[in-house]
Amino acid sequence: MGKVLVGTCSWTDKALLASGWYPPDRGDPEGRLRYYADRFPVVEVDATYYALPSTRNSLLWIERTPEDFRFDVKAFSLLTGHPTAPNALPADLRAHLTRRHRRPGRAYADPGLLDEVWLRFGGALEPLRRAGRLGTLLFQFPPWFAPGPRSQAFLDRCRERTEGWPVAVEFRHPDWWRRTRRAATAALLSDLGMAAVAVDMVQTLPASIPPATPVTSRDLAVVRFHGRNSAWGSGTKEERFRHLYSEAELAEWVPRLKSMADRTEELHVLFNNCCADAAVRSAAAMRRFLEPSQVTGRRG
Repeated sequence: MGKVLVGTCSWTDKALLASGWYPPDRGDPEGRLRYYADRFPVVEVDATYYALPSTRNSLLWIERTPEDFRFDVKAFSLLTGHPTAPNALPADLRAHLTRRHRRPGRAYADPGLLDEVWLRFGGALEPLRRAGRLGTLLFQFPPWFAPGPRSQAFLDRCRERTEGWPVAVEFRHPDWWRRTRRAATAALLSDLGMAAVAVDMVQTLPASIPPATPVTSRDLAVVRFHGRNSAWGSGTKEERFRHLYSEAELAEWVPRLKSMADRTEELHVLFNNCCADAAVRSAAAMRRFLEPSQVTGRRG
C-alpha cells in the first residue's frame, strides 16, 4: 500500500490568508509556510503557473519545511499551451512571445521558446529536485486541449523536454476520460511515464471531467478536488471554487483513494476548493476519514 499525502493547492491564496486560519504571529511568508508544513505533508505551488519560479524561493522552501515535505509544482502557463501575457516572462524573452501565445489554443508552436522557458523553469526548481522535495510537476492542460494527433505530439515534446523529471498530467477536456477513450488515455500516459491526475468536480456541466481514477505510474498518482460549484467555467474565481465538502462527499472517495494507493508508491490528495479556509478544512477532514496507517501527515 502506497503512502497517502493530503494537502491543499496553495498555502498563499488570498482567500486563505484573509480567513484567519493562520495565527497572527505567523503572518509573514516564513511563518505561514512553517505553520502549514506543521499540519500537512504536501502542497501544490500554483504561483509558478503565472510566473517563472526562482532558485531563491526553492532554497527558502527547502529551508522552511521538514525533510519529508513535498511540493507539487504547477507548470508555467506557456508550457501547457495556455495564453500567456508578455510581462509573465523575463524581459529578454518577451519579444519572442507572439500574438498567438496570448489567445486560447494558439500556444503549441515555437518549440525553441518553450525549450528556453523550460530550461529556466527547471533550473529554478533544481534545488527542490536535488533535495528530494519535489513531488511532481503538474501539467494542467486547458479545456481546448482535446485528444488527437496535435495534442499527442505536444505531449511527446513535453516528455522529451522534461526527461528525468516527475510529471503529472491533468486534462481539462472531458473527452480524455470518457469511458470509450479512458483505456487509451491511460495507456498513453503510462507509455510517456507520466502520472495521471484524477479530479473531483461538479458533474452537471458539459465541461465536467468524468470521475475516473486512473493510475498510470508506479511511483505516483494525484487527485485534485476542485469543489462542486456549478459556476465552474464561469464567474469569479471565488464563485467557481466556493464549496466546502460534506462528510458524505468525502466518504464516497475513501474507497477510491485506497484503491489508487494500492496501485502506486505514493498518492497525493490535494484540495483546490480555495474559498476562505474551505480547502484546509476539507483536507483535514479527509485525513480523518483515511486510516492512520495509510496517511503520512501532521496534526491537521
